[in-house]
Order: sequence, then structure tokens, then C-alpha cells
Amino acid sequence: MSEKVTKEMSIIDIVQQHPESLEVFAKYGMGCIGCAAAKFENLEAGAKVHGFDPDEMVAEINAIIG
Repeated sequence: MSEKVTKEMSIIDIVQQHPESLEVFAKYGMGCIGCAAAKFENLEAGAKVHGFDPDEMVAEINAIIG
């Protein structure tokens, strides 16, 4: 079983470890790949910049990678 994603993880790490998470980022309109911020911004910061609840996103990603 893979380890759970947390909102403290960088966006790029989440996507590299769990490519299926792109589905969730896309749903929220966050085309994170190719965005310079994805390399150093964690999921929480990215979600807040876009006006989304980071806890909700983490729950959705973890449900997919389950």
C-alpha cells in the first residue's frame, strides 16, 4: 500500500508518486504540471491560491490512490 498524501507534500512529489492524482488537480482546474510553483509549492498553498479546500483535495487524492 502506498503512503497517504498530505497537504504538506509538494505538488510535484504527489504527481510523480501518484500520477492518478492529476485527475483531482484537473477537476479543480489546477494544471499543476508545468507550473513553476508546483516544484516548490505544497498542496495546501496551491489549493489556497486557487481558492480550494486543501483537506478536501487530499481526501479525494487519497481515495483515488487508495
